[in-house]
Amino acid sequence: MNSNTASNMGRDAMPAVRKASDDILQSAGKAIDSTREHASDALDKAESKMREIRGNVDPMVDMLASKAQKLARQSLDMASEAKERAEKSLKQAADATTRYVSEQPMRSVLMAAVVGALVALAVSASRNSDNDRY
Repeated sequence: MNSNTASNMGRDAMPAVRKASDDILQSAGKAIDSTREHASDALDKAESKMREIRGNVDPMVDMLASKAQKLARQSLDMASEAKERAEKSLKQAADATTRYVSEQPMRSVLMAAVVGALVALAVSASRNSDNDRY
């Protein structure tokens, strides 16, 4: 093979190599564009799904907050009712005690003295047992 033939073959092959190179670049560009489109579509779908999820979560949070407020109101109402019942019971007991003392003054004084003496004995016994320990 002479050098002219090799040189001619090289020149003849150059357009084919350029075309192949251009085809490869064009294919790579198309692949990159396609990848960008798919990535963009995937991001759009993910964003849409996040909006949908947020739309579903917000009403649930509102509902839970509403239920919490309702429970708090019910608890306050129940506490208020319990307080009113306790006040009523205490008033009835105080009225009954006042009535008994006014109807039975001597008996009331004697009972108070007995209770006072028992309390004094309990305190005294407690102090004596504490002193015996040390």
